[in-house]
Formats: sequence, C-alpha cells, structure tokens
Amino acid sequence: MIPFDQKTQWDDRRQTGGEVQFPTPAVCQLSRVRAGRLVRIKKLSAPPAVTQRLREIGLGEHQVIRLLAGQSNLICLVCHARLALSAPLAQMILVEPLPA
Repeated sequence: MIPFDQKTQWDDRRQTGGEVQFPTPAVCQLSRVRAGRLVRIKKLSAPPAVTQRLREIGLGEHQVIRLLAGQSNLICLVCHARLALSAPLAQMILVEPLPA
C-alpha cells in the first residue's frame, strides 16, 4: 500500500456511454497515515471482539478522525477525545483520506 502523502498515478477518466468514471478513493492502513491528516474509517479488519470494542470507543466505519501523532503508538482525535492505538491495531483499521 502507498502512504497518502505519496503521489499516485490515477487512470485517466474514460468516457463510456457518455459517463465520466472517477477513480475510487485510496484506502490505506491507519498506521501508514502521516500525522496531521484527516481520514475516514472505511473498514475494520480486526477479529470480531476487537472490532466490537473499536466501535464502542468511537472507531467505527464512516467515523472521521485526525491522526495527531504516529510513533510506536498512534494518537488519534476522535469526537474531541484523544485515543492511543498500538501500531499493530492501527494496521487493522483501513481509512481513506479527506480534504484538509
């Protein structure tokens, strides 16, 4: 997977039947996001018990979060609260970038 801050080449928009097709948003592991980025959670790929706990603390699908720090542990801003996540847990959270 490519970190969000690296440029990627998108396929040219192709017209098929008069419709313009747009590329799908990039999805990346939360652990690969640079500090300061605003992202939306797309998928939780953790075991069911862990996924349930993440949702209980506010880290469910479609939740918008900001990564505040990304060292050995990641600190995220979720609903005006700071949460620390381990790097292995952050690898199980797939996110898409949002405009800053």
